[in-house]
Amino acid sequence: MAATVPLTDDGHGPIILFDAECVLCSVNAQFVLRHDRAGHFRLASMQGDIGAEIYRRCGMDPKDPVSMLVVEGGRVRQDSDAVLSIYEALGLPWRLVTVLRIVPAFLRDPVYRFVARNRYRWFGKREECWVAPPEYRKRIL
Repeated sequence: MAATVPLTDDGHGPIILFDAECVLCSVNAQFVLRHDRAGHFRLASMQGDIGAEIYRRCGMDPKDPVSMLVVEGGRVRQDSDAVLSIYEALGLPWRLVTVLRIVPAFLRDPVYRFVARNRYRWFGKREECWVAPPEYRKRIL
């Protein structure tokens, strides 16, 4: 799903909004930081001030994070489109995952939401939010 929201495009690349209390989400954020060698993405946790504000501007409650978002300029991707857009931008071999775009979003998104609803039970929930190592801090909002 893409929607237009009043966000400023500051020319610094897309922002990934993720749940830093979720172990799966934090592992994915770490994966992106390690494999995004060009520094294309910035990350913001929904629990942080900036991430919570962006999440609210996208019409979502940061206290009930139901989807990871990728925000670029006025475009917002969520659910499976957000995940696929991240891996597409990471280049090969990760971009091969985008073959899943042949599956329509109305079939992909329920699978994403099922995993999202069960992520704490299956992967765990952190008592404290994940904090990026110093070498990545400039990419964390």
